Amino acid sequence: MKVKLSTILIMLLLPLAQLRAQVVDNTVQYLPMAAAVGLDFCGVEARHPLRERIALTVTAYGALTAVAGGLKLTVHERRPDGSDDRSFPSGHAARAFAGAELVRSEYGWGWGAAAYAVATTVGVLRVTGDHHYAHDVVAGAAVGVLSARAAYWLLPLERKLLGWKQSGRTAMALPAYSPDTKSVGVVFTMTY
Repeated sequence: MKVKLSTILIMLLLPLAQLRAQVVDNTVQYLPMAAAVGLDFCGVEARHPLRERIALTVTAYGALTAVAGGLKLTVHERRPDGSDDRSFPSGHAARAFAGAELVRSEYGWGWGAAAYAVATTVGVLRVTGDHHYAHDVVAGAAVGVLSARAAYWLLPLERKLLGWKQSGRTAMALPAYSPDTKSVGVVFTMTY
């Protein structure tokens, strides 16, 4: 009997809910994004070269951070555990589902299903851990998937702006969001 990789991942990740769920979802939320960039290093053929996968990931992360962070600062929904008023939408779900959509787009549905299983696990942990309501996770998932799709839509423009048709140029951007100070920033470097 052939067992799908997504089934194996679910079987491995769900028991982790018995452990300190927040520690698990705080870490596992980044696994799909890491896979979107790095599965190529494991011999899985990607649709785009490394620099474009990095650009796609950075663009998706920046978009979801801006949208999810903006909504959190606008909506002010109290979390189920009462800890703060930044429940809507789930940033964890947005990051996990953006990564899952990037994996699906780069490596196909075989790997994409596994990444979506991981993202779904993150969402379930956020609800069962009393950090979010189900609609927060669904909204976060939508923000994540749409952010990944936007990154693909913007890729031709980024190629043109960064001159990637010419050899010898590289660029890197790293977005950051601080919920404590409610600030967003980007560090950008380019080599000619």
